[in-house]
Amino acid sequence: MAAVPLRIERIPVLSDNYVWLMHDAESGETVVIDPGVADPVLAAAEALGWRITQIWNTHWHADHTGGNAAIKAATGCTITGPDENGRIPTLDRIVAEGDTVTIGGHVADVIAVPAHTAGHIALHLAADGIVFVGDTLFAMGCGRLFEGTAAQMFDAMTRLRAMPPETIVYCAHEYTQSNGRYALVAEPGNAAIVARMRDVDAARAAGRATVPTTIALERETNPFLRAADAEELARRRAEKDAFRG
Repeated sequence: MAAVPLRIERIPVLSDNYVWLMHDAESGETVVIDPGVADPVLAAAEALGWRITQIWNTHWHADHTGGNAAIKAATGCTITGPDENGRIPTLDRIVAEGDTVTIGGHVADVIAVPAHTAGHIALHLAADGIVFVGDTLFAMGCGRLFEGTAAQMFDAMTRLRAMPPETIVYCAHEYTQSNGRYALVAEPGNAAIVARMRDVDAARAAGRATVPTTIALERETNPFLRAADAEELARRRAEKDAFRG
């Protein structure tokens, strides 16, 4: 683990998005991950006394990039993300599998996880035990297959599942309760899902967030991370798309 831990703050925006604000006290750098809007992010950084120096985007969807231009105009930050066929026009640097990005002395490996979008990436700070997954992995769920295949999503799940169990997973939406309702149907005999849903329902009733999560918890309770093969993942994804529980 890094000597001085990064500080990460959750900023709820829009209807169910989370923007993540990550600060390195040693360098004074602050990174915004997937800002769908600008004003709440700028306000949070100001309240914390943090200077935004970078934005990291995981994919092109507007609820992850809509705040890019305004934050850059206000702070002069640099913006890094995947190519996505030019659909993130604010980018200063395009990254892909095998590249790295840094905040101070902390290094994030860029991992290609296409399926939700064609160029979707995850950002894995292995030494810090942190991964930002955008809309690829959710608590007890995975992203819809808008531009990719179940085989690609299964490959992404396989790569994420192989991370150390204590890895903290920062996803971009508060979908846990609805995902869990489907998980109970997908794996009705899974006692870990039943127990987790008691905690999730209590948290949401009290207005508390249910993410971040961990790889360990997802290994036990996420029917997409637990799928045996791409065919099972495809079936579960189609069931979840139609699920109204």
